[in-house]
Amino acid sequence: MWVSRAPTYNYPHFLLNFLYMSSLKFVALSGTTGVTENCYIYEYGDDMIVVDCGVGFPDADMYGVDLVIPDFSYLRKNAHKLRAIVVTHGHEDHIGAIPFLLKEIKVPVYGSPLTAGFIKDKLMDYGIRDAKVHSFNLDTDVLNLGVFKITPFRVSHSIPDAAGFCIDTPEGKVFHVPDYKFDWTPVSGKPFDVTKAALLASSGVLAMASDALGSTSPGYTESEQTVEDIIKKIVRDSKGLVYFTTISSNISRMQQAIFAAEEAGRKVCFIGRSIIKKVEIARKLGYIKYPQHVVISGRDAKRIPRDKMLYIISGSYGQPGSALYRVAMGEHDLLSVEEEDTVVFSADPAPPGAKFNVDFVVDRLLEENVDVHYYDMQENLHVSGHGSMEDIKMLIGLVQPKFLIPIGGTIRHMRAYGKIAEMMGKKKNEVLELTGGETVEFSQGRVSRGETIPVRQVLVDGLEVGDVGQVVLRDRQILASDGIAIVVMGFDTAQKKVVGDPEIISRGFVFEKMRKNFLTESGSKLVKHLDKKRIVNTAVLKREAVDFLERYFFEKTGRRPMILPVVAEE
Repeated sequence: MWVSRAPTYNYPHFLLNFLYMSSLKFVALSGTTGVTENCYIYEYGDDMIVVDCGVGFPDADMYGVDLVIPDFSYLRKNAHKLRAIVVTHGHEDHIGAIPFLLKEIKVPVYGSPLTAGFIKDKLMDYGIRDAKVHSFNLDTDVLNLGVFKITPFRVSHSIPDAAGFCIDTPEGKVFHVPDYKFDWTPVSGKPFDVTKAALLASSGVLAMASDALGSTSPGYTESEQTVEDIIKKIVRDSKGLVYFTTISSNISRMQQAIFAAEEAGRKVCFIGRSIIKKVEIARKLGYIKYPQHVVISGRDAKRIPRDKMLYIISGSYGQPGSALYRVAMGEHDLLSVEEEDTVVFSADPAPPGAKFNVDFVVDRLLEENVDVHYYDMQENLHVSGHGSMEDIKMLIGLVQPKFLIPIGGTIRHMRAYGKIAEMMGKKKNEVLELTGGETVEFSQGRVSRGETIPVRQVLVDGLEVGDVGQVVLRDRQILASDGIAIVVMGFDTAQKKVVGDPEIISRGFVFEKMRKNFLTESGSKLVKHLDKKRIVNTAVLKREAVDFLERYFFEKTGRRPMILPVVAEE
C-alpha cells in the first residue's frame, strides 16, 4: 500500500553517509514570474518529486498558440529519479500540463479526491488510459516517495479539496503552500486546517514555498460567503431567465448559484461540456450537492417558464465558440437572450487576452438590453482565492520557516512578498526569489544558489508541442496585421526570362475596391523591374520579386504583407 499512517526513517549507516554528502535542491521550473504554469521540483540524491504541473496561457501576440507548458528537459534527463507528481489542487495552472509530461515519463500522480478526479478526466481527453492516479485523504494520509515523506493538510481556496504539503526531507521540513487564503466560512464547510499545519510546523521548518500573488493587496482576502449573498439577491430580483457563468473548475461558486436558484424557486441546467463533466465528477465525490428535482436536462428546461430557470453556462472568459459567446451572438441552437434576462459573470478575467474577449461578450449582451452583472460593476461577484497581505503574514507566523520562497506570482509580487517577510522579522537573504530554471540548495541548515537550469517557453499549437518557434509566430503576426500577397509568375527556363504578366492574389492586405487595379499595376511594375535584372534561375527570380514587391507595397501602402512567390516553369 502506498499510504503510510505513521512512517519513520531508520537509515542504515552507509545510507546516512551518502545522505550527508547530498543536499536538498529546490527548482522553480516555472510559475514564479507569470502567475500560471506552476511546476516545482524537489530533488535529493537519487530521488525527485514534482509538485504541480500546470499550463500557462498564450499572450495576445502568440497567434494560434493554445497553451504554454513547462520545459521538461531537466525532468527527461533525470527521469530515473522521478518518484511522483504530487498535486495541490485542480486548477488548470496546476494540473493542465500533466498529460504532456506523462506522455514522456511514466510516473504516478497523487492528489486529493476531487483533484485526482479532474486529472483522470483530463488524461482521458488526451487518450492516456494507463496512468496511475492515486487519491489521498487530506486528514489522515502520508505519502512516502523515496526519501520524501509528504503530509498533506487542508487549505482554503476557490476550489474544494485544495492542499498544502509538509515535505519531510533529510535536510528538514519544507512547507509547500501555493494557492490559499484563510477563509473561515468556505462553501465546503472545511476551512484551512491551521491546527494540523501548526502541529506539523512545531518541530521546526527549514523553508516554505508559498503563494505571493496577493502580496500587493491589503488586509485579508474576503470569504466566499460574501459572494453567495450577492448572487442570491441578483437571482431573487431577476425577472427573466438567468445565465450564470464561472470557470468550470469553480465548483464552490456553482454550488452557490444552485443555492440561489433553489431559494428563488428556479430550476438549474448545466450548459457546456467542461462544466457538465466537472460537475458530474464533483457530484459523484460529494463536493457539490443538490436535490434531484432542482437540476434538469436541457430538453426539460425548454418546457420551464423563462423566469423559473437558471443556466450555469460555460464561457466566463468570453472564449469565441463557448456556449455563452454563442448565446450572446444569437448563434446557439437552443438558447437565446431577451430584454428581461440576466447574465452574471462570477469570474475574474485574469488570463492574457481574456478581458478583451469578455468585454466583447458583455457589450454584445448590453446591446440586447440584457441585465449584465460583471467585474467592472464592483458588486464583489468574485473574490480571490489567493491570500492578501494579512493572510501571508498569518501563514508566515503560523509556520515560522527559516527561509521563504515566494511562488505563483510575478517579480513585483515576489518583491512585495519579501517586504512582508521583512516586516515579520526576516532578513533579505532569507527570502529567496527565483525565476524560471533557478535553483537553491539546502545543506546542514544553510542555503546557497544552485545551478540555473536552461528553460524555454514550450508552446502547444493544436496537436504539436514545442515546434512553434519565433519565426512561425512572427509570420502569423504579419498575416494578422498586414495580410498576404501571392505572386504567380511564368518562367522560360531556356531563355531565362519571365513570360506573361504576373498574377498577384492578396488577402487581408488592400481594400476590396482598390485591390484589382492596384495589384494589376503592381504586376506591371514588377515585370519592368525584372526585365532589367539577370534572372539565371527560379531562386533568383523569387528573391528579386520579393525584394521589389516588399519595397513597392510599403512605399504605396505603408504595409508589409507576407509575400509568397510561386513560379511555373515552362
